Parts: sequence; C-alpha cells; structure tokens
Amino acid sequence: MYQLAAPAFADIEIKKSRFLGQLYPLNSRAEARQQLALIRAQHPDAVHVCWALVCAGDSGLDDDGEPSGTAAKPMYNVLVHKDVTNVLAVVVRYWGGIKLGAGGLTRAYGQAISDAFKNASLAEVQFFHEWDIVCAYADESQVRRLCDKFAATIRQVSYTEAATMAININQKTATSFEIELIGMLKGQVRIVKAD
Repeated sequence: MYQLAAPAFADIEIKKSRFLGQLYPLNSRAEARQQLALIRAQHPDAVHVCWALVCAGDSGLDDDGEPSGTAAKPMYNVLVHKDVTNVLAVVVRYWGGIKLGAGGLTRAYGQAISDAFKNASLAEVQFFHEWDIVCAYADESQVRRLCDKFAATIRQVSYTEAATMAININQKTATSFEIELIGMLKGQVRIVKAD
C-alpha cells in the first residue's frame, strides 16, 4: 500500500471540456472537506468538482451533478488500482459545450486521475505493531541488540520484577523478530501484543 508524498496534478482537454485532475495526501474526511472548500473557491466557474476519498477507515465519493457512476466511481477505481490510501482525488470540470456521454465521462474522469498519478511521488506505507517484551534483567542487552538488528524502536523500558520493553516493530519483520527472540532466550520471554 502507498500514499502520496505531495500533491499531484494533471490538466487534460477532451472535446473542449477541461478536466483538472488533482491528488492530495490527507488523513481524514475533515481535511478532505477543507481541501474541497478551497478548490471550489479557486474554481468558481467550474461546472463540476467531483471527488473520491480513500482514507483509513473513511472513504467517500461524489459525482457533483454528473450522471451517477460516471465521475467519482472511475476516479475511485484508479485509486484502488494504484493501491493508495489517505488520498483525495478531485477532478474540476470546465464545460466545453459538447456532450461526452456516459462512456466519455467515465473515461475522462478516470484519465484525469491516472494522468495526475504520472506526476505523483508515492511512498510505501509502513505498518507497525506495538509490543511489550517482558524478559529477565540479564537478557535486556540481548533484546536491545535484536531490536537494533530488526530496526525496532524501543519506546520505553520499565523495571519491576522483570524488564519490560515497549517496542514498535515493522509488520513485515515482526514474525522473524518473534521467532529469533524466542529462540535466543530459549522461550524465557513474554510478548504482549497490543494489536
């Protein structure tokens, strides 16, 4: 899964209609509403401002007066195909006087977002687990070295009857880390998984 490193734009013309494809990185529907308000203010003469939002736990679509399914859905399909998250796709349309038909609209809106992706810089999304590693005091230095090896971040260490290390570990390396940790300490470790 990927996310945008910065906004990206494209400008296409089809049968005298102008389609401004725009991609914005964001983290919530509230941010999307603010961005849409800015775009509408920047383009008061546009006939349509259609959008598709893919955000962690919160997605949405709006054809903004275009025939149902001809604008936001093809934009959304491009976002899904590109495997992105936390992104708002917007197409601002200026009417050119020639009707495009449902198929023409679908292609135009999808192309505007596809072309914006040609100018986009994407970064891979990293997912992390939050774990507590409970071990004997004597084993703490070994656990620290293993955390360094797997690039796990130690958020906090507390000492009670044992050492408890709160870590963040990349989801991709978590299983290997766990196997190596248990083997290294011969099972004398407890992993408390928050997720």
